[in-house]
Amino acid sequence: MKLFTPYKLGNLELKNRSIRSAAFENMGKNYSPTAQLLDYHTSVAKGGVGMTTVAYASVNRSGISFDGQLWVRPEIIPELKKMTDQIHLHGAKASIQLGHCGNMTHYKTAGQIPVGASSGFNLYSPTIVRGLKENEILQIVEDFGKAVKMVKEAGFDCVEIHAGHGYLISQFLSPYTNRRRDKFGGSLENRMRFMCLVINEVMAAAGNEIAVVVKTNMYDGFKSGMQHAECLQVAKELEMLGVDGLVLTAGFVSKAPMTVMHGAMPIKTLAYYMNMKKYWWLKAMIRLFGKFMMKSQPFSEAYFLEDAKKFRAELKLPLIYVGGLISGEKIEEVLDAGFELVQMARVLINNPNFINDLQTNGLTYRSECKHSNYCIGRMYSEPFKCHHCVENLPEKLQKEIEKAEKTKN
Repeated sequence: MKLFTPYKLGNLELKNRSIRSAAFENMGKNYSPTAQLLDYHTSVAKGGVGMTTVAYASVNRSGISFDGQLWVRPEIIPELKKMTDQIHLHGAKASIQLGHCGNMTHYKTAGQIPVGASSGFNLYSPTIVRGLKENEILQIVEDFGKAVKMVKEAGFDCVEIHAGHGYLISQFLSPYTNRRRDKFGGSLENRMRFMCLVINEVMAAAGNEIAVVVKTNMYDGFKSGMQHAECLQVAKELEMLGVDGLVLTAGFVSKAPMTVMHGAMPIKTLAYYMNMKKYWWLKAMIRLFGKFMMKSQPFSEAYFLEDAKKFRAELKLPLIYVGGLISGEKIEEVLDAGFELVQMARVLINNPNFINDLQTNGLTYRSECKHSNYCIGRMYSEPFKCHHCVENLPEKLQKEIEKAEKTKN
């Protein structure tokens, strides 16, 4: 199988072409790593992946969305080093996704009024948002560079910069969230300016010591957002900036969340795990309007593949496919279509040993993950887990899972 051939990403040698994608684990505490987070990524490394990615680490305090998220700062570097040491011990490489949530937070978590490309109101949180001033933009650019230097010290082999899904870089790129009238808004060239500053800072901080990949949208998933043509121009700009690879994705968490993941959002699960004291108003909104706010997208294996092929035809740099991979046959199809590497998350939540099992059982091996998306429903409030790892599930959640798993894809 091509999956089990080595690959060199920039200067980074991977033993095979599989990567655990940066799906949010929600396993941090006090914005710091925990034993649970270390154990999970160690189990994935043991399970055979070429590289595992620690998800959604913020470059500063204002960029934090969740209590269980990481905030990259000097005091957590020793604990991160313990994690990378364990990952390396089991033959895998370690990557970390760096980003800033922009308007996807609230005052208590971010420690300030949420900031974004433009002022306004984010219904997703919901919260008032303040547009960033130019000096603040430049400070966040600097924070990205500082974060890269710190994770290098922590032993990471690669950084993934999150420029998709409606987080801060994506908020600058998308006309839906960027209504600025200065040099950071208006034309696509102006809307890309913040991204370019970040990537140049990141590349300088990375040097030739660690690989740099960028997660970027192929489309936002709604009419007033970024469409294919502009997203392709963004990808070409990233190629010119010299990044080592792109992770091709789509969707906007505050507007088209299920475009990211496909399938149904388990509304009952999402509401059940929310903290009633802290988020009672959001819990009520989800129960009443969740199915309208988070509309289902039919799931099919490798659901981004046809769109990703259009980008493959236009780009020369390495491309990393992500989106609904659950079998050896489909993984091989993706690699044969010209994608250098593949990322996956839900199958590795269902079974951290999936890659080893695939190597043992061959091309026809298939994950038991049926994409009920229970793990997605709980990930915003609880650690990212598959339902088969959770005891004593309430009957209403069991029924929701069963219904989702019976739905024809």
